[in-house]
Amino acid sequence: MSWLNRRDLTLNGALIALIAILFVLSLAVGPAGIPLARVFDALFSGEGVAGIIVRDIRLPRTVLAVLIGATFGLSGAALQGLLRNPLAEPALFGAPQAAAAGASLVIAFGLAGATSYAVPLAGIAGTMVAIGALLAIAGRRASLTVTMLAGLALASFAGAAIALILNLAPNPYIAMEVAFWLLGSLQDRSTEHLVIAVPFLVASWVVLGMSARAFRALTLGEDAAASLGVDIDRTRQAVVVGVALGVGAAVAICGSIGFIGLVAPHLVRRMVNSDPARVMLPAALTGAALLLAADIGVRLMPGVVEIKLGVVTALIGVPFFIAMIFSERRMLEGSPS
Repeated sequence: MSWLNRRDLTLNGALIALIAILFVLSLAVGPAGIPLARVFDALFSGEGVAGIIVRDIRLPRTVLAVLIGATFGLSGAALQGLLRNPLAEPALFGAPQAAAAGASLVIAFGLAGATSYAVPLAGIAGTMVAIGALLAIAGRRASLTVTMLAGLALASFAGAAIALILNLAPNPYIAMEVAFWLLGSLQDRSTEHLVIAVPFLVASWVVLGMSARAFRALTLGEDAAASLGVDIDRTRQAVVVGVALGVGAAVAICGSIGFIGLVAPHLVRRMVNSDPARVMLPAALTGAALLLAADIGVRLMPGVVEIKLGVVTALIGVPFFIAMIFSERRMLEGSPS
Protein backbone atom coordinates (compact mmCIF):
# COMPACT_ATOMS: atom_id res chain seq x y z
CA MET A 1 0.00 0.00 0.00
CA SER A 2 1.36 3.41 -1.02
CA TRP A 3 0.51 5.08 2.27
CA LEU A 4 2.41 2.49 4.33
CA ASN A 5 6.07 3.59 4.17
CA ARG A 6 9.24 2.45 5.89
CA ARG A 7 8.72 4.84 8.78
CA ASP A 8 5.28 3.36 9.40
CA LEU A 9 6.69 -0.17 9.29
CA THR A 10 9.33 0.79 11.87
CA LEU A 11 6.75 2.40 14.14
CA ASN A 12 4.30 -0.48 13.90
CA GLY A 13 7.08 -3.03 14.36
CA ALA A 14 8.25 -1.29 17.53
CA LEU A 15 4.70 -1.21 18.89
CA ILE A 16 4.20 -4.91 18.11
CA ALA A 17 7.45 -5.71 19.93
CA LEU A 18 6.27 -3.66 22.94
CA ILE A 19 2.95 -5.52 22.96
CA ALA A 20 4.80 -8.86 22.83
CA ILE A 21 6.91 -7.90 25.86
CA LEU A 22 3.88 -6.71 27.81
CA PHE A 23 1.98 -9.85 26.79
CA VAL A 24 4.61 -12.09 28.38
CA LEU A 25 4.79 -9.90 31.49
CA SER A 26 0.99 -10.06 31.80
CA LEU A 27 1.17 -13.85 31.88
CA ALA A 28 3.84 -13.72 34.59
CA VAL A 29 2.59 -11.11 37.07
CA GLY A 30 -0.24 -11.45 39.56
CA PRO A 31 -0.93 -12.60 43.11
CA ALA A 32 0.92 -15.82 42.27
CA GLY A 33 4.04 -14.66 40.47
CA ILE A 34 5.49 -17.00 37.86
CA PRO A 35 9.11 -16.67 36.70
CA LEU A 36 9.45 -15.68 33.07
CA ALA A 37 11.41 -18.85 32.40
CA ARG A 38 8.39 -20.93 33.42
CA VAL A 39 5.77 -18.87 31.60
CA PHE A 40 6.40 -20.41 28.19
CA ASP A 41 6.54 -23.93 29.58
CA ALA A 42 3.26 -23.39 31.45
CA LEU A 43 1.68 -21.77 28.39
CA PHE A 44 2.43 -24.59 25.99
CA SER A 45 2.25 -27.59 28.30
CA GLY A 46 -0.60 -26.45 30.52
CA GLU A 47 0.56 -28.82 33.24
CA GLY A 48 0.43 -28.20 36.96
CA VAL A 49 -0.77 -25.17 38.89
CA ALA A 50 1.34 -22.80 36.78
CA GLY A 51 -0.27 -24.15 33.61
CA ILE A 52 -3.77 -23.58 34.97
CA ILE A 53 -2.94 -20.06 36.09
CA VAL A 54 -1.30 -19.06 32.80
CA ARG A 55 -3.61 -20.76 30.31
CA ASP A 56 -6.99 -20.66 32.03
CA ILE A 57 -6.81 -17.44 34.04
CA ARG A 58 -4.23 -15.03 32.66
CA LEU A 59 -4.20 -15.85 28.95
CA PRO A 60 -7.87 -14.93 28.26
CA ARG A 61 -7.47 -11.76 30.31
CA THR A 62 -4.30 -10.78 28.46
CA VAL A 63 -5.74 -11.46 25.01
CA LEU A 64 -8.86 -9.45 25.89
CA ALA A 65 -6.69 -6.53 27.05
CA VAL A 66 -4.91 -6.50 23.69
CA LEU A 67 -8.08 -6.81 21.61
CA ILE A 68 -10.15 -4.31 23.61
CA GLY A 69 -7.30 -1.79 23.85
CA ALA A 70 -6.81 -2.00 20.09
CA THR A 71 -10.53 -1.50 19.56
CA PHE A 72 -10.64 1.64 21.70
CA GLY A 73 -7.54 3.04 19.99
CA LEU A 74 -8.94 2.36 16.53
CA SER A 75 -12.38 3.74 17.43
CA GLY A 76 -10.84 6.94 18.76
CA ALA A 77 -8.76 7.39 15.61
CA ALA A 78 -11.82 6.77 13.42
CA LEU A 79 -13.98 9.30 15.28
CA GLN A 80 -11.21 11.89 15.16
CA GLY A 81 -10.81 11.28 11.44
CA LEU A 82 -14.54 11.49 10.74
CA LEU A 83 -15.23 14.58 12.83
CA ARG A 84 -11.84 16.20 12.12
CA ASN A 85 -11.73 16.82 15.84
CA PRO A 86 -8.59 16.01 17.88
CA LEU A 87 -10.67 15.70 21.05
CA ALA A 88 -13.06 13.11 19.63
CA GLU A 89 -13.17 9.88 21.62
CA PRO A 90 -15.95 7.33 22.28
CA ALA A 91 -16.31 8.24 25.97
CA LEU A 92 -16.73 11.96 25.21
CA PHE A 93 -19.77 11.22 23.07
CA GLY A 94 -21.57 8.80 25.36
CA ALA A 95 -20.70 5.61 23.46
CA PRO A 96 -19.36 3.56 26.41
CA GLN A 97 -22.05 4.94 28.70
CA ALA A 98 -24.78 3.97 26.24
CA ALA A 99 -23.23 0.53 25.81
CA ALA A 100 -23.11 0.12 29.58
CA ALA A 101 -26.76 1.15 29.83
CA GLY A 102 -27.81 -1.47 27.27
CA ALA A 103 -25.73 -4.23 28.85
CA SER A 104 -26.83 -3.24 32.38
CA LEU A 105 -30.47 -3.47 31.37
CA VAL A 106 -30.02 -7.03 30.17
CA ILE A 107 -28.00 -8.16 33.20
CA ALA A 108 -29.86 -6.33 35.98
CA PHE A 109 -33.29 -7.59 34.94
CA GLY A 110 -32.13 -11.12 34.25
CA LEU A 111 -32.98 -10.99 30.56
CA ALA A 112 -29.84 -13.00 29.76
CA GLY A 113 -26.78 -14.41 31.49
CA ALA A 114 -23.53 -12.47 31.77
CA THR A 115 -21.88 -14.78 29.23
CA SER A 116 -24.72 -14.61 26.73
CA TYR A 117 -24.46 -12.99 23.30
CA ALA A 118 -27.45 -10.85 24.31
CA VAL A 119 -25.17 -8.71 26.52
CA PRO A 120 -22.78 -7.48 23.79
CA LEU A 121 -25.71 -7.15 21.39
CA ALA A 122 -27.44 -4.86 23.89
CA GLY A 123 -24.20 -2.89 24.32
CA ILE A 124 -23.82 -2.56 20.55
CA ALA A 125 -27.41 -1.33 20.23
CA GLY A 126 -26.84 1.28 22.92
CA THR A 127 -23.63 2.52 21.30
CA MET A 128 -25.21 2.69 17.87
CA VAL A 129 -28.03 4.81 19.23
CA ALA A 130 -25.59 7.16 21.00
CA ILE A 131 -23.23 7.72 18.04
CA GLY A 132 -26.11 7.95 15.59
CA ALA A 133 -27.86 10.49 17.80
CA LEU A 134 -24.65 12.51 18.08
CA LEU A 135 -24.28 12.77 14.32
CA ALA A 136 -27.97 13.62 13.94
CA ILE A 137 -27.98 16.27 16.69
CA ALA A 138 -24.67 17.92 15.86
CA GLY A 139 -25.26 17.92 12.11
CA ARG A 140 -22.82 17.67 9.25
CA ARG A 141 -21.02 20.96 9.80
CA ALA A 142 -21.10 21.15 13.57
CA SER A 143 -18.46 23.13 15.41
CA LEU A 144 -16.32 21.64 18.15
CA THR A 145 -18.49 23.31 20.79
CA VAL A 146 -21.75 21.93 19.40
CA THR A 147 -20.29 18.44 19.04
CA MET A 148 -18.93 18.44 22.59
CA LEU A 149 -22.20 19.72 24.02
CA ALA A 150 -24.19 17.09 22.15
CA GLY A 151 -21.83 14.39 23.38
CA LEU A 152 -22.04 15.66 26.95
CA ALA A 153 -25.83 15.59 26.81
CA LEU A 154 -25.86 12.03 25.46
CA ALA A 155 -23.32 10.85 28.04
CA SER A 156 -25.35 12.43 30.85
CA PHE A 157 -28.55 10.85 29.55
CA ALA A 158 -26.89 7.42 29.36
CA GLY A 159 -25.53 7.86 32.88
CA ALA A 160 -28.99 8.71 34.15
CA ALA A 161 -30.38 5.65 32.38
CA ILE A 162 -27.81 3.46 34.14
CA ALA A 163 -28.75 4.94 37.52
CA LEU A 164 -32.44 4.32 36.79
CA ILE A 165 -31.74 0.72 35.80
CA LEU A 166 -29.80 0.10 39.02
CA ASN A 167 -32.59 1.68 41.09
CA LEU A 168 -35.27 -0.45 39.45
CA ALA A 169 -33.29 -3.69 39.44
CA PRO A 170 -35.35 -6.40 41.20
CA ASN A 171 -32.32 -7.95 42.90
CA PRO A 172 -30.14 -5.55 44.94
CA TYR A 173 -27.20 -7.96 44.86
CA ILE A 174 -27.22 -8.04 41.08
CA ALA A 175 -27.46 -4.24 41.05
CA MET A 176 -24.38 -4.06 43.26
CA GLU A 177 -22.49 -6.44 40.97
CA VAL A 178 -23.46 -4.36 37.95
CA ALA A 179 -22.29 -1.18 39.73
CA PHE A 180 -18.85 -2.71 40.36
CA TRP A 181 -18.72 -4.10 36.82
CA LEU A 182 -19.35 -0.61 35.43
CA LEU A 183 -16.06 0.57 36.96
CA GLY A 184 -14.24 -1.50 34.35
CA SER A 185 -12.12 -4.58 34.91
CA LEU A 186 -10.69 -7.63 33.17
CA GLN A 187 -10.52 -9.64 36.37
CA ASP A 188 -12.05 -13.13 36.20
CA ARG A 189 -12.62 -12.92 32.45
CA SER A 190 -12.53 -16.35 30.84
CA THR A 191 -12.35 -18.01 27.47
CA GLU A 192 -16.15 -17.71 27.23
CA HIS A 193 -15.88 -13.93 27.32
CA LEU A 194 -13.15 -14.08 24.70
CA VAL A 195 -15.27 -16.21 22.37
CA ILE A 196 -18.20 -13.81 22.74
CA ALA A 197 -16.14 -10.65 22.13
CA VAL A 198 -13.84 -11.64 19.26
CA PRO A 199 -16.41 -11.75 16.39
CA PHE A 200 -17.73 -8.26 17.21
CA LEU A 201 -14.27 -6.75 17.75
CA VAL A 202 -12.87 -8.13 14.51
CA ALA A 203 -15.95 -6.97 12.60
CA SER A 204 -15.42 -3.51 14.07
CA TRP A 205 -11.81 -3.42 12.85
CA VAL A 206 -12.83 -4.41 9.33
CA VAL A 207 -15.60 -1.80 9.09
CA LEU A 208 -13.47 1.03 10.48
CA GLY A 209 -10.40 0.04 8.48
CA MET A 210 -12.35 0.26 5.23
CA SER A 211 -13.01 3.96 5.94
CA ALA A 212 -9.35 4.96 6.41
CA ARG A 213 -8.88 6.52 2.99
CA ALA A 214 -12.09 8.51 3.36
CA PHE A 215 -10.70 10.13 6.52
CA ARG A 216 -7.72 11.40 4.56
CA ALA A 217 -10.00 13.00 1.98
CA LEU A 218 -12.13 14.54 4.74
CA THR A 219 -9.18 16.62 5.92
CA LEU A 220 -9.86 18.78 2.85
CA GLY A 221 -13.49 19.33 3.91
CA GLU A 222 -16.67 17.45 3.11
CA ASP A 223 -17.27 19.22 -0.20
CA ALA A 224 -13.76 18.47 -1.43
CA ALA A 225 -14.00 14.87 -0.19
CA ALA A 226 -17.31 14.40 -2.02
CA SER A 227 -15.74 15.77 -5.20
CA LEU A 228 -13.02 13.12 -4.84
CA GLY A 229 -15.64 10.39 -4.79
CA VAL A 230 -16.06 9.88 -1.05
CA ASP A 231 -19.58 8.93 -0.02
CA ILE A 232 -19.91 11.04 3.13
CA ASP A 233 -23.14 9.49 4.36
CA ARG A 234 -21.86 5.96 3.88
CA THR A 235 -18.64 6.83 5.72
CA ARG A 236 -20.63 8.22 8.62
CA GLN A 237 -22.78 5.10 8.75
CA ALA A 238 -19.72 2.86 8.61
CA VAL A 239 -18.10 4.68 11.54
CA VAL A 240 -21.33 4.47 13.56
CA VAL A 241 -21.59 0.74 12.94
CA GLY A 242 -17.87 0.09 13.45
CA VAL A 243 -17.63 2.02 16.73
CA ALA A 244 -20.88 0.45 17.94
CA LEU A 245 -19.66 -3.07 17.23
CA GLY A 246 -16.30 -2.55 18.91
CA VAL A 247 -17.13 -0.31 21.86
CA GLY A 248 -20.45 -2.05 22.54
CA ALA A 249 -18.86 -5.48 22.74
CA ALA A 250 -15.84 -4.22 24.71
CA VAL A 251 -17.95 -2.49 27.35
CA ALA A 252 -20.25 -5.50 27.61
CA ILE A 253 -17.22 -7.64 28.46
CA CYS A 254 -15.10 -5.36 30.66
CA GLY A 255 -17.30 -2.45 31.73
CA SER A 256 -16.50 1.22 31.16
CA ILE A 257 -12.84 1.93 30.37
CA GLY A 258 -12.27 5.46 29.19
CA PHE A 259 -9.63 7.65 27.56
CA ILE A 260 -7.72 4.91 25.70
CA GLY A 261 -9.40 6.08 22.51
CA LEU A 262 -8.31 9.65 23.19
CA VAL A 263 -4.75 9.04 24.30
CA ALA A 264 -3.64 6.36 21.83
CA PRO A 265 -4.07 8.31 18.56
CA HIS A 266 -2.35 11.40 19.98
CA LEU A 267 0.72 9.47 21.08
CA VAL A 268 1.44 8.43 17.50
CA ARG A 269 -0.17 11.15 15.37
CA ARG A 270 2.97 13.26 14.89
CA MET A 271 4.96 10.17 13.93
CA VAL A 272 2.72 9.71 10.87
CA ASN A 273 2.52 13.42 9.98
CA SER A 274 -1.06 13.64 11.31
CA ASP A 275 -2.34 11.52 8.41
CA PRO A 276 -5.73 10.13 9.61
CA ALA A 277 -5.34 7.07 7.36
CA ARG A 278 -1.86 6.19 8.57
CA VAL A 279 -2.66 6.85 12.24
CA MET A 280 -5.27 4.11 12.55
CA LEU A 281 -3.02 1.04 12.77
CA PRO A 282 -0.47 2.53 15.19
CA ALA A 283 -3.33 3.97 17.25
CA ALA A 284 -4.82 0.48 17.57
CA LEU A 285 -1.44 -0.98 18.55
CA THR A 286 -0.84 1.82 21.04
CA GLY A 287 -4.28 1.29 22.55
CA ALA A 288 -3.49 -2.39 22.99
CA ALA A 289 -0.18 -1.59 24.68
CA LEU A 290 -1.74 1.04 26.96
CA LEU A 291 -4.56 -1.17 28.20
CA LEU A 292 -2.23 -4.13 28.63
CA ALA A 293 0.21 -1.99 30.64
CA ALA A 294 -2.64 -0.61 32.77
CA ASP A 295 -3.94 -4.12 33.46
CA ILE A 296 -0.46 -5.21 34.52
CA GLY A 297 -0.26 -2.14 36.75
CA VAL A 298 -3.48 -2.89 38.64
CA ARG A 299 -2.17 -6.37 39.46
CA LEU A 300 1.10 -4.96 40.79
CA MET A 301 -0.56 -2.40 43.06
CA PRO A 302 -0.70 -3.52 46.70
CA GLY A 303 -4.09 -4.03 48.26
CA VAL A 304 -6.60 -6.61 49.34
CA VAL A 305 -8.95 -5.83 46.43
CA GLU A 306 -7.69 -5.27 42.89
CA ILE A 307 -8.15 -1.67 41.76
CA LYS A 308 -10.59 -1.36 38.89
CA LEU A 309 -9.00 -0.90 35.49
CA GLY A 310 -11.42 1.87 34.49
CA VAL A 311 -10.32 3.88 37.53
CA VAL A 312 -6.66 3.67 36.52
CA THR A 313 -7.26 4.66 32.90
CA ALA A 314 -9.36 7.63 34.06
CA LEU A 315 -6.67 8.79 36.50
CA ILE A 316 -4.17 8.74 33.65
CA GLY A 317 -6.48 9.95 30.91
CA VAL A 318 -8.05 12.97 32.61
CA PRO A 319 -4.73 14.86 33.13
CA PHE A 320 -3.79 14.01 29.55
CA PHE A 321 -7.11 15.37 28.31
CA ILE A 322 -6.68 18.59 30.32
CA ALA A 323 -3.15 18.99 28.94
CA MET A 324 -4.56 18.60 25.41
CA ILE A 325 -7.13 21.32 26.05
CA PHE A 326 -4.39 23.72 27.22
CA SER A 327 -2.33 22.81 24.16
CA GLU A 328 -5.25 23.53 21.86
CA ARG A 329 -5.88 26.84 23.63
CA ARG A 330 -2.26 27.90 23.26
CA MET A 331 -2.39 27.11 19.55
CA LEU A 332 -5.55 29.21 19.15
CA GLU A 333 -4.10 32.10 21.14
CA GLY A 334 -0.87 31.96 19.16
CA SER A 335 -2.53 31.84 15.74
CA PRO A 336 -3.11 35.13 13.87
CA SER A 337 -6.66 36.45 14.08
